[in-house]
Amino acid sequence: MFDKLNQLKQLKEMESALAKEEVTVERDGVKVTVNGKMEIREVRLNPEVPAERQGETVKGCLNEAMRKIQIEAAKKMMQSGQF
Repeated sequence: MFDKLNQLKQLKEMESALAKEEVTVERDGVKVTVNGKMEIREVRLNPEVPAERQGETVKGCLNEAMRKIQIEAAKKMMQSGQF
Protein backbone atom coordinates (compact mmCIF):
# COMPACT_ATOMS: atom_id res chain seq x y z
CA MET A 1 0.00 0.00 0.00
CA PHE A 2 2.79 2.43 0.88
CA ASP A 3 4.43 1.54 -2.42
CA LYS A 4 1.36 2.76 -4.31
CA LEU A 5 1.26 5.98 -2.27
CA ASN A 6 4.93 6.58 -3.00
CA GLN A 7 4.32 6.03 -6.73
CA LEU A 8 1.38 8.41 -6.65
CA LYS A 9 3.53 11.05 -4.93
CA GLN A 10 6.25 10.61 -7.57
CA LEU A 11 3.71 10.94 -10.37
CA LYS A 12 2.34 14.15 -8.86
CA GLU A 13 5.87 15.56 -8.58
CA MET A 14 6.57 14.62 -12.20
CA GLU A 15 3.30 16.20 -13.32
CA SER A 16 4.25 19.40 -11.52
CA ALA A 17 7.71 19.41 -13.09
CA LEU A 18 6.28 18.78 -16.56
CA ALA A 19 3.82 21.65 -16.16
CA LYS A 20 6.80 24.00 -15.83
CA GLU A 21 8.37 22.81 -19.09
CA GLU A 22 7.78 24.97 -22.15
CA VAL A 23 8.61 24.61 -25.82
CA THR A 24 8.61 27.50 -28.28
CA VAL A 25 8.55 27.10 -32.06
CA GLU A 26 8.96 29.99 -34.47
CA ARG A 27 8.47 30.03 -38.24
CA ASP A 28 8.24 33.03 -40.53
CA GLY A 29 7.90 35.32 -37.53
CA VAL A 30 4.98 33.32 -36.12
CA LYS A 31 5.73 32.10 -32.60
CA VAL A 32 3.92 29.44 -30.54
CA THR A 33 4.68 28.36 -26.95
CA VAL A 34 3.22 25.19 -25.39
CA ASN A 35 3.70 23.96 -21.82
CA GLY A 36 4.02 20.45 -20.43
CA LYS A 37 0.29 20.26 -19.76
CA MET A 38 -0.21 20.57 -23.53
CA GLU A 39 -1.66 24.06 -23.04
CA ILE A 40 -0.96 26.79 -25.56
CA ARG A 41 0.72 29.54 -23.56
CA GLU A 42 1.39 32.05 -26.33
CA VAL A 43 0.70 32.65 -30.01
CA ARG A 44 2.31 35.61 -31.76
CA LEU A 45 1.35 36.29 -35.34
CA ASN A 46 3.39 38.07 -37.97
CA PRO A 47 1.31 40.80 -39.65
CA GLU A 48 3.60 40.64 -42.69
CA VAL A 49 2.55 37.06 -43.48
CA PRO A 50 -0.58 36.84 -45.66
CA ALA A 51 -3.68 35.57 -43.81
CA GLU A 52 -4.01 32.39 -45.88
CA ARG A 53 -0.41 31.41 -45.12
CA GLN A 54 -0.65 32.53 -41.49
CA GLY A 55 -3.09 29.73 -40.62
CA GLU A 56 -0.83 27.05 -42.10
CA THR A 57 2.18 28.50 -40.31
CA VAL A 58 0.37 28.53 -36.94
CA LYS A 59 -0.82 24.97 -37.48
CA GLY A 60 2.70 23.81 -38.31
CA CYS A 61 4.15 25.56 -35.25
CA LEU A 62 1.51 24.05 -32.97
CA ASN A 63 2.05 20.54 -34.29
CA GLU A 64 5.82 20.80 -33.91
CA ALA A 65 5.57 22.29 -30.41
CA MET A 66 3.19 19.50 -29.31
CA ARG A 67 5.57 16.84 -30.66
CA LYS A 68 8.53 18.43 -28.89
CA ILE A 69 6.76 18.71 -25.53
CA GLN A 70 5.61 15.08 -25.81
CA ILE A 71 9.22 14.04 -26.40
CA GLU A 72 10.35 16.04 -23.36
CA ALA A 73 7.65 14.43 -21.23
CA ALA A 74 8.69 10.95 -22.40
CA LYS A 75 12.34 11.70 -21.60
CA LYS A 76 11.45 12.86 -18.08
CA MET A 77 9.37 9.75 -17.46
CA MET A 78 12.17 7.49 -18.68
CA GLN A 79 14.71 9.30 -16.50
CA SER A 80 12.50 8.95 -13.46
CA GLY A 81 12.40 5.19 -13.93
CA GLN A 82 8.61 5.14 -13.73
CA PHE A 83 8.13 3.69 -17.21
